[in-house]
Amino acid sequence: MTGVMLCGAATILLLSGPSSRRILQAFSSAFEFDRATAFDPASVTQRFGAIAAEMFVALLPLGVALLVAVFLSAALIGGWSFSLEALQFKFERLSPVKGLKRVFGANGLNELVKAMAKFALVAIIAVSWLWFSVEDLIGLGRQPIGPAVSRAFELSALSLLIVGSGLVLIAAVDVPFQLWQYRKKLRMTRQQVRDEMKETEGRPEVKSRIRALQRQAATRRMMEDLPDADVVITNPTHFAVALKYDDATMGAPTVIAKGQDQLAARIREVAELHKVPLFSAPPLARALYRSSEVGDEVPARLYTAVAQVLAYVYQLKETLRPGQRPMQPPVPVVDEDDF
Repeated sequence: MTGVMLCGAATILLLSGPSSRRILQAFSSAFEFDRATAFDPASVTQRFGAIAAEMFVALLPLGVALLVAVFLSAALIGGWSFSLEALQFKFERLSPVKGLKRVFGANGLNELVKAMAKFALVAIIAVSWLWFSVEDLIGLGRQPIGPAVSRAFELSALSLLIVGSGLVLIAAVDVPFQLWQYRKKLRMTRQQVRDEMKETEGRPEVKSRIRALQRQAATRRMMEDLPDADVVITNPTHFAVALKYDDATMGAPTVIAKGQDQLAARIREVAELHKVPLFSAPPLARALYRSSEVGDEVPARLYTAVAQVLAYVYQLKETLRPGQRPMQPPVPVVDEDDF
């Protein structure tokens, strides 16, 4: 509003001479006609159209300037927002209870105080300006019509500029306050932030259920792959790690199943059921459990220990033939401080 008023005042002040002359000429021509013209309806309509066109041309620069000021001020404050939602009819707008809440609420009281302060400041500036320019206003009646109209335009523009200067002071304080209040309303409460985090990342109970289902699916896959293992290295009670090695497709032995406590006992049961060899090596079992995930190759630091176990298992299968004695099981050396 302040920008529009200042722009309009500046336009009037700049174009007071040409505009005042056009308006004066239009008014003069409106009262200059003969008796025949006064009783001719067609002539009266024609003259009225010409006067209206002349007035439109005189005030067109002011209208264009105000229109540009409206769009520019909106763009500078927060951008343009075109919406037909504000024109929609809503029954709650007719509710007297909600209307009273808006008027007598904390926000309504705040707006009332601001409106009274604005009115008081503008009124003080306007009265002071009128008191200062009272001689010029009274002097308009003593001047010829032409200079009086031009001077009236200038005084009107100056009055708008003076009053607009007060609105500039108000806008300098009110606009930052309105922007701060708007951003404050957009801020979420702590509970809203928590709810949004839950909706974005998932609620804890849902995430826990998903993790449980994922663990169950992973356990089923391990148990399905366990019959293909070459050996299960045990703690022998707390840990169990199943290994498989195929020199045609694998670069190193791979962990296909692992578990602790109850899951380790389940792995041992399935291994015994499918006649997968069990090898007790507590340090190696703990190191493999801590350093490898299901599907990973064993770490290079454990190659030697794992190779000893696999060599023993392969040779053990050969000793099952008649006439051969089983060899002594190896004792893999593992530095558990590295894992």
